[in-house]
Amino acid sequence: MTEQAPQARAAELRRLLEHHNHRYYVLDEPEVSDADYDALLVELRDLEEANPELSTPDSPTQRVGGRPLERFEPVRHLQPMLSLANARDEAELRAWLVRSERFLDKQGVEGAEISFVTEPKVDGLAVSLLYRDGVLVRGATRGDGEVGEDVTQNLRTIKAVPLRVQDAPPLLEVRGEAYLPRSAFARLNTERAAAGEPTFANPRNSAAGSIRQLDPELAAARPLSVWCYSIGALEGLGFESHLESLDWLRDHGFKVSPDVERHDDLDTVVAACRSWEQRREGLDFEIDGVVVKVDDLDLQRRLGVVGREPRGAIAWKFPPMTATTKLRRVSWNVGRTGHMVPFAELEPVQVSGVTVRLATLHNEEDLKRKDVREGDEVIVTRAGDVIPRVVSPSPKAQRSKSRGPVPQPPEECPACATPTIKPEDGVWTICPNRASCPGQLFQLVKHFVSRGAMDIEGLGEKQAAGFLADGLIAGVADIYELDEQRLTGREGFGEVSARNLLAAIDRSKQQPFFRVLYGLGIPGIGFVNARGLTGQLRSIDALLAATPEEIEKTPGIGPILAQTIAETLAQESTRGLVERLRGHGLRMEEEGPAPDEEEGPLKDRTFVLTGTLPNLTREEATEGIEAAGGKVTSSVSKKTDYVVAGADPGTKLAKAEKLGIEVLDEDGLLSMLES
Repeated sequence: MTEQAPQARAAELRRLLEHHNHRYYVLDEPEVSDADYDALLVELRDLEEANPELSTPDSPTQRVGGRPLERFEPVRHLQPMLSLANARDEAELRAWLVRSERFLDKQGVEGAEISFVTEPKVDGLAVSLLYRDGVLVRGATRGDGEVGEDVTQNLRTIKAVPLRVQDAPPLLEVRGEAYLPRSAFARLNTERAAAGEPTFANPRNSAAGSIRQLDPELAAARPLSVWCYSIGALEGLGFESHLESLDWLRDHGFKVSPDVERHDDLDTVVAACRSWEQRREGLDFEIDGVVVKVDDLDLQRRLGVVGREPRGAIAWKFPPMTATTKLRRVSWNVGRTGHMVPFAELEPVQVSGVTVRLATLHNEEDLKRKDVREGDEVIVTRAGDVIPRVVSPSPKAQRSKSRGPVPQPPEECPACATPTIKPEDGVWTICPNRASCPGQLFQLVKHFVSRGAMDIEGLGEKQAAGFLADGLIAGVADIYELDEQRLTGREGFGEVSARNLLAAIDRSKQQPFFRVLYGLGIPGIGFVNARGLTGQLRSIDALLAATPEEIEKTPGIGPILAQTIAETLAQESTRGLVERLRGHGLRMEEEGPAPDEEEGPLKDRTFVLTGTLPNLTREEATEGIEAAGGKVTSSVSKKTDYVVAGADPGTKLAKAEKLGIEVLDEDGLLSMLES
């Protein structure tokens, strides 16, 4: 061998291995056997070990290994990785097009002929691949759109990701979705179960967890792939259309969906979206919708961005996936306010990749309306793709005449055996033993320490149950009497964790008055009404002294609810709890300007929240609206400007539609807040 031979052979081996990677992992058209591929890889690895100067960052040998990291470094994207607005049906998709055309008209682009590109919306983890002079130099997660995490080592392990791009411009950023194929997910779980390891919940979580492994060897062991869907930052190259940019990516070794389609009108776009909805179950990867983009890149630039969403693209979102199973039994829990809450015990069933055994039935009125009975075949979904719930009996199931009636609330509380009551004109059956029912007490403590209330980190459901069971606390006020001596040595508590919990408890004393009021768990005072009442009456003393008529002046509170609140506040147990918490230093007065003095872009706008939002809690959405000067109430009326609807919105959405009130989803709300 001459002196140049090792260098030439190493270059040839790298070229061959990347060629075969592309054929196998991108085109699904392998040309050589696994044994032949492995032989080439071993030869290159041996050559690089014998000649360390030949090892390069883009070598196929660098796809596995690397040192474990202590943490991921934050990286700022060269261009923001925007989110997409959602269309849930054809009407919303057409409304998006009308808005786009009107905007273009205002920009002086009248009568523009708009074509579209559609492709399946893969349910994985959004990533950015940055190349300089054709070499992959950085891979990052989307993060908050502006700043992500540097996961370069882990993205290098994905064989569908090119490490070097031939004939590349000086700067190229490629956006894609890292995912775990369903078939690979099934094999992975089979292997983990055989090895006695816990299995993963679903492909999306598995992909996200794999990309964020601090040890790249663990990431390399997961059969991940990636679909590339757009180009971000770019220098030295230009495209006229989105489809042209995808063709360029495909021609230069990137894995681009073969199902990208161009459309000249919205009718064919709608047909394509509906077709994908029918096909989603048969795919080897999970999708949750179809992405629709304006094809002309100049029009995309003219349309610009609103909030954090491009006007030139939208996602047709599919409804949450459902499954059918047998309802074995309807059981009941007691809530923090004494309400009897029904839930379904099901024959285990997979819904969106998660095994569901229990599902919510909301309340007794909803149970009656759905006419769900034990033994029925029922349809189960995951609200917001998170919370399992029973939708209805399966329309295909034949109900046996021997089946019993719709289950009724228990005559005795399942937690304390106190006889239950149903107040006149009430919709809930309740346990009246508010002072000493262990079920209500546990739910109240869990609620009091939650993020929306006192936000005591380190005191979760497990700890609350243990503290109550062992007599360490008997109520929420006792939390402020815990000390290091009583905590240290308990399961999960050493000296450090005990001090951390006590510090979190002490910090909670700085929470504003409305959070304290919300944390008390008084019937009718949810997060929204707590904000309203403290804004109206300003202190706990004023609230305790208020008549039902004065309480009713708070927007969203009617006469029946005002009476319930006044009666609960008058109870000796409530007043005693308030005084104990006051004695521990919790805030009992509202600070800052009264609501009518606050300014902001949403001043004089009234919102109602309903349903489960995908990412925001009810509390976070409320605080965002109020920070912008808006007002949130708990009921829909003619005075309501917007209803923000999530999964399972209930009657508030129907009333909003009847009154012609504008309905926003979470992305619509965020766009309004951020713009």
